[in-house]
Amino acid sequence: MKLLVVDDDPGLLALIRATFDDVDAEVVEATSAFSARRTIEIEQPDVIVLDVLLAGDSGLDLCKELKSKKPTASIPIVLLSGSIDVAPAQAAEAGADAFLTKPFSPLHLLELVEQLAGGLGSFPFLQAPIERNDNAQLLLYARDLRRVVELERAQRRLLQEAYTATVGALAEALGTKDTGTRAHSRRVQRYAMELMYEVEPALSEDVSVEYGFILHDVGKIGISDRILMKNGPLSPDEWGVMEQHPLIGYEMLRDVAFLRGEGLSVVRSHHERWDGGGYPDGLGEMEVPLAARIFAVADALDAMTTDRPYRAARSWREAREEIAAQSGHQFDPRVVDGFRRCEDRLYKLRAAPLS
Repeated sequence: MKLLVVDDDPGLLALIRATFDDVDAEVVEATSAFSARRTIEIEQPDVIVLDVLLAGDSGLDLCKELKSKKPTASIPIVLLSGSIDVAPAQAAEAGADAFLTKPFSPLHLLELVEQLAGGLGSFPFLQAPIERNDNAQLLLYARDLRRVVELERAQRRLLQEAYTATVGALAEALGTKDTGTRAHSRRVQRYAMELMYEVEPALSEDVSVEYGFILHDVGKIGISDRILMKNGPLSPDEWGVMEQHPLIGYEMLRDVAFLRGEGLSVVRSHHERWDGGGYPDGLGEMEVPLAARIFAVADALDAMTTDRPYRAARSWREAREEIAAQSGHQFDPRVVDGFRRCEDRLYKLRAAPLS
């Protein structure tokens, strides 16, 4: 939607621009009837918001002119007026499709413009009397902004609950293929979150990261049970299939909104290595996303200290020594340093019951 706003008040122009900032609208501004005409000649807008009091020709004059000409007669026009001398009847006579007195509710204006752009016709020229003072318009904008924030917070809570349910469903689905996977996902998520707070706390601002930690192995849904459940080491061909699970997971989740960010990079890159010898993309060092580098250490810690079909769990001490030995090879040295600093906290998490 293209919206032309014609007003010579910079403050009001800024408020209207902010009102339409988060909707799919291109806002074009003009400060006089003359500049509005030139703008319309270049490209006709879908809706015009027009102030009555302008320098030179008034908004009423411009509205009459546009409605009297065939090329512009069908453009919906919302007239704005801060003068008690301009009555709704005058706006209707000029051909306006809607009329708002100042100060007006920005949300009311937004609703009117969207409905007019959708071809829903004209609207009654009614406006509840509002006290006029220097701050009235700003106060109305602040009130509407508060309402928008409250609605967005409620929607985010509902969305967060839906995301959590989705993650749980995916984890359950994966658990039906590999009985150890869900427990592994929960443990390694705890390790990775603790290590993330130690290495790079700012990553916690990306809500996708925690979901990526939980769903890192979701691509195993596409791997044969014969390979997943094999009671022994995998053959080279079987490893070739297993190494596809990060890409399978990435393709499954790439269009999921709550994973856009570092979370999706964890799903794809958690088996990359600092020395470039990992998979699926052979990334190395700083090419590997930080969240994936952090997760790789947490993942290895849990893998080494958990029983697998083809080997028994190793001790915590052995896992610690192996992680230290792989600093600068399999693992980012910075992350290994972070592991050393928070190892005691990670060890306590190992014994905590899984939810």
